Amino acid sequence: MNIQGKTALVTGASRGIGRAIAYELATQGVQRVILVARNRVRLVEVATEVEAMGAEAIVLPLDLTQTVDVNIAIAKTWKQHGPIHLLVNCAGVAHQSPFLQTKLPKVQEELSLNLMGIYTMTHYLARRMATKREGRIVNVSSLMGKIGTPTMATYSATKFAILGFTQALRSELSAYNIKVTALLPSLTETDMARNTQRFRWVASMTPEKVAKVLVDSLGKESPEVLVGWQSHLAVLGNRLAPWLLEWWLRLTAPKSDIPQVSYPVK
Repeated sequence: MNIQGKTALVTGASRGIGRAIAYELATQGVQRVILVARNRVRLVEVATEVEAMGAEAIVLPLDLTQTVDVNIAIAKTWKQHGPIHLLVNCAGVAHQSPFLQTKLPKVQEELSLNLMGIYTMTHYLARRMATKREGRIVNVSSLMGKIGTPTMATYSATKFAILGFTQALRSELSAYNIKVTALLPSLTETDMARNTQRFRWVASMTPEKVAKVLVDSLGKESPEVLVGWQSHLAVLGNRLAPWLLEWWLRLTAPKSDIPQVSYPVK
């Protein structure tokens, strides 16, 4: 996909990976970036930076779990600003907790935003992309979408589900010339990650690196894009010796008595 002069919509754009992706798109020639997140103040700050990089920025404060609001906002935005060529689904929330200490409201929040949020935004945009027979959708999953990790059971479950969702859409939407890709970063230095009980001996990467890998991948047809050598090594290990990887995860995982830690919405 040639992004020059195109319009992109990025969810979770107020911080972390979503913000870095918005900046990278702006510097690489996207004409317009539509910024979606809950926090209007943060979005305005990001919009100012995007415009300084030469792209038009549109602030769209939305709670993706509110389906009616999302539908109305997308309809208005499409009508006012024309077709959206690229959708990057980056918004998400995570709550770290040993499974036996998990609180149901936290589980429901993760499922609602990480799954229904991405489903809702994709549904409303993909239908419009199909009428134009053009579009690219990138769903940000995680290495935890390939390898389930202790203390992150629900988050891992949602990221696994995103990969299945992506694979299904890739086949179904190809008839409309819509390409669908999954992005799988490993541990990234975001506000979310800085508040975690870390897995030992796992190196982190910057949001900027993740964003660069994503934008570079848009010219390719890769169904899944792994970010970082650790991701490639872990996926290979899971394929060749899953028992060894599970042993490694138990060895490096936070202790089972860690307190519950919540991460802010991206």
